[in-house]
Amino acid sequence: MSALDSAVAELLKDPKALIPAIVQDATSHEVLMLAYMNTESLQLTLQSGKATFFSRSRNEIWVKGATSGHYQEVVSVALDCDGDALLIVVNQSGVACHTGQKSCFHQPLALG
Repeated sequence: MSALDSAVAELLKDPKALIPAIVQDATSHEVLMLAYMNTESLQLTLQSGKATFFSRSRNEIWVKGATSGHYQEVVSVALDCDGDALLIVVNQSGVACHTGQKSCFHQPLALG
């Protein structure tokens, strides 16, 4: 059983469990967003090749781009060393952020 299969198996034990998913652009390597996945959304992502997440605020599954047309075609999925986070590498269509920015991480904080 692969590490990803183990992660899915762990999520299956608790269908309400959520795992953070960091989304990265396959070409630029820019971090685009952070979202959450549950068992169903991870399985749908692996089956369909479209990034699919669980919305904590709406309490529902959502396919990134279903409303905006800015889909994320999944290139790869990797589990971190602790088995508690995912890295989803995607080909991004359009922008990733709901504000219209390319990345959700567009608000730098000053250091010092």
